[in-house]
Parts: sequence; C-alpha cells; structure tokens
Amino acid sequence: MHFDSRINNCAKDCDFIQSGIVWERVLMSGIFDEIRFPCASSGMQIYKMLIGGKWVESSNRTMLEILNPYDNSIVGKVPKATREDAHAAVHAAYNAKSRIAKMTAFDRAKILDRIADLVEENKDIFRDTIVLEAGKPSKVAEGEVAATIERFRFAADEVKQVYGEAILGDEVPWNPEKLGIVLRKPLGVVLAICPFNYPLYIGTSKIAPAIAAGNSVVIKPASDDPICLLMLAKVMQDAGLPSGVINIVTGSSSEIGDVLVGRKEIDMVSFTGSSSVGHHATKVAGMKHIQMELGGKSPALVLKDADLELAAKQCVSGALKYSGQRCDAISRILVVDKVANAFVDKVISEVKKWKVGDPRNPQTSIGPLINKRAVDKVDELVKDAKLKGAKVLQGGNRGNGLFYEPTILDNVTTDMRIAWEEIFGPVVTIMHIKDYEAAIRIANDSEYGLDSSVFTNDINKAIDAGLRIESGTVQINAAPAHGIGNFPFGGDKESGMGREGIKRSIDEMTTLHTIVFNPKSPE
Repeated sequence: MHFDSRINNCAKDCDFIQSGIVWERVLMSGIFDEIRFPCASSGMQIYKMLIGGKWVESSNRTMLEILNPYDNSIVGKVPKATREDAHAAVHAAYNAKSRIAKMTAFDRAKILDRIADLVEENKDIFRDTIVLEAGKPSKVAEGEVAATIERFRFAADEVKQVYGEAILGDEVPWNPEKLGIVLRKPLGVVLAICPFNYPLYIGTSKIAPAIAAGNSVVIKPASDDPICLLMLAKVMQDAGLPSGVINIVTGSSSEIGDVLVGRKEIDMVSFTGSSSVGHHATKVAGMKHIQMELGGKSPALVLKDADLELAAKQCVSGALKYSGQRCDAISRILVVDKVANAFVDKVISEVKKWKVGDPRNPQTSIGPLINKRAVDKVDELVKDAKLKGAKVLQGGNRGNGLFYEPTILDNVTTDMRIAWEEIFGPVVTIMHIKDYEAAIRIANDSEYGLDSSVFTNDINKAIDAGLRIESGTVQINAAPAHGIGNFPFGGDKESGMGREGIKRSIDEMTTLHTIVFNPKSPE
C-alpha cells in the first residue's frame, strides 16, 4: 500500500483508539511522515529514531508503547533501542562532530533560526503531541512550545557572542613580549538525557546551546513521552543540520543509559533528572564534562510583612502548575506564625480556582500525573503526613486513573517525609514557623538546593535571605521559574552541578583553547 494512503487510513482507524480531533490533527502534518508509519493491522503509529541521518527502527525491532496519561489510550510506539543502537548513535555523532565544528557561526545561527521557524509553523502539532503523551494541560503545553521557539532564537543570537580574548604577557616580568590568544572551542559530542516533565523544552535547552557551540549531539528522551523530541529531531534535520549531528535514541534507560554515558567518545553529559540517577551517572561518566540539574525541594518563605494575596497566588501556582511535576516546584511553604492563618485562608481560595480535568480542555489547569509510580509516591507522602498529624484542608486522595486531587496540607512538621522528599504531585505543603531565623534554618536544612522563594516587602530581609538561602536561585516575591534561561540557573548540594542558561550553557559546552605567541627578542 502506498505510504501516504496508509497514513490517511490510519487517521480514520485510530480515532476511536486515540484522542479524537487532537490526534487527527497530529497525524495530518505531512512534515513528520518520514519518522513514522502506521501498523498494517491496527493503524497505530509506529515511530523511528534518528541515527547517522537515517530514520530507523531498533536493531531487534522491539518497541515501547507510549500511553496517554489521561485516558490510557496508546499514542503510538517507539523503538526500544538496543545497546548496539546506542553505540551506533554515539559513533555517528563522533564522526559528525568535525562537520558542525567547521561550520561558520553565521551558518549555525541560520540553522537555529530556521529550526525556530519550523517549530513555530508546526506549533499546534507540537502542543497537541505534548498534551497527548505527557498529559500536560493544553495551555501549559502551549507555553512550553513558545519557550522552545524562543530558546532556539536566543541560541542563534548566542552563536554570535562566543568570544575569546587576547592576553598580553607584560603583567609578569619574565617575557613581557608574549601574547596569548584564548579561544572557545566545542567540546565535541554532547549527550543530552532528558526528563518527562518538559519533554520538548528541556531537550531544547540542551540541544540548542550544544549546536550553537559547534557540538554534535546524542539525545535520550524520557521513555514516557519521547515523541515530541523525535519530531524536533526531524525539524532540525529539515533545517539543514549536517547528517549525524543530531541523533536520537528511545528506549529504556536501564538498558542503554550506562552504554551512552560510559562511551569514551562522549565529551559531555547534560542530564536533568533525579539525584539518585545523577549520582550513578557521574560514576559511569568518569572524566567527562558534567552538567546536571537534579532534584529539588524548593522552599517558599512567607514573612510577616509579605503581600499575602501575591504570596498565596504565587505559592499555589508554584506548587500546582503541571500537577507539581517540576523540579523547581514549591514543595514546602514556610509561613511565619503571625500571618499563617490569614495566609492559609487565601491559599484555600486560590486552590479552588484550579480546574481539574481533560488536559485537552483549554480551561483545565491540572491534568493527570505521568504514570502510576508517580501517583503511588504522592499518595505515600500524603498518607504519611496525615498519619503524623498534618491537617488536610482539601483533597488528600487519589482521583480516577492517574489523577491525584489538588491537596492542601497544613501544619506539616519536620518529622514528616513530605517535609523533605520531592513530591512531584499537586500538593500544597504548609509549615508554620516561629520566625524569620527559623524559616532560614529549615530552608537550609534540606539536602537539596535548586530554587527558593522569599515573600517580603522588607528590602533588607529580601537581600539578607537572598544571600543566606542555600540554593542556586532565590526568587523575591515570585515562584521559581527558569523561563528561557536569560538568568543562569542550576542546583547546589544534591540538586546538581554546573549552570544552564542562554550564555552559561554555551560556556559549559565549550572548552578554552590557548595559543601563546613568543616573539623573538629584538637584536
């Protein structure tokens, strides 16, 4: 059967399996026909992965089902890459690194701008795909796509800002005639390992600066929602990247993760995920450049002079956005006793505004969690807190399927697991604190140090807290937000190493190369 007609038939057959009009719209985009084909018997979409410029299935033809978290329908199947596939992807990237390194900054910038244009032309398709495979509310997915477009545009500008420097030798007496030229050169091959929660954008935040710096890339998406990154790889290919510069392998991290991280041809590992996996990856990586954004337990300090309306709105948004499935989510609110009751009342009113339901509905604010393991973990933490005396002001139970009720836990204490462990669920956790000094102490007691927030109208307290809180970023009067990376971000302590951002990521993905000229002494 002709390829195009198979696609059209599949769109008709899959309506009852998939998610109706939204899925039909995804299938209608012909730009992605090369990366997928419909199963002859069911019409289910089967995706390929990109290795060495070719779209291929896994070497043993095994596949993973990608499930829609909202209704458990099958979005499609992706290759379950083998160790051989992983080796092939690294080999292809290694062979291609000279092609991208030799490309002029001007040409790399043009390609990055073209990628942004192509994503923008297909932004509804990317949004709908994220909604289907990640269960992300439509309006949140739309924001993720918009940030992705802007990140590529900023990366195109970054290419033109990769400067070196000249250093005169006259600052020391031994050979003042020396002249040093310091250049930034690409590392070579960057391995980007991405989490499920921002499947398109976090991949972009690694890929775009890697390309801007002149590196080739191997991408390992999360197994829960890899399709949008497969689509992005196709867009990058169409934008004119040389063959082999972008390679993407899908499958089980337990089977191919160590293979990828351990290959000597990999020059840098850029990983976003859990702290436990990050620790393991550093051991496997050995003497490679490492950039890691790991777990977080972001505190929000609400002081006695805070604007409580603003604080409640920002804290609820920081806790509930994308069902709390974010490393920078506010997962413990430390409110001083003097204003605690008034603040809690405002939090209750604010949470009621968050609509739970079908993520395809533009009015939905909270959708399902990504999988059953995630729901189980949230339920364990809430049950532990309830057992130890936390007051449930709203929610506190599983919903249908992969939903968890938006939950407010008041009077959380430090003997509860939820006070210290990542939640990754829609739970607003409130701790009543004696005073400012106690809030600072408890905020810093955590093993994590990614993000934090301070709500106060006292500029002196804002400065003091900003300097004393042990986290990569401290937000004053706002919830944590990394945005497109115009401010550097990253974690301290167990929350990671290195920094990301518009300029910082390129710094991390390049190495300094020094050339020293030794002129002859005048006769």
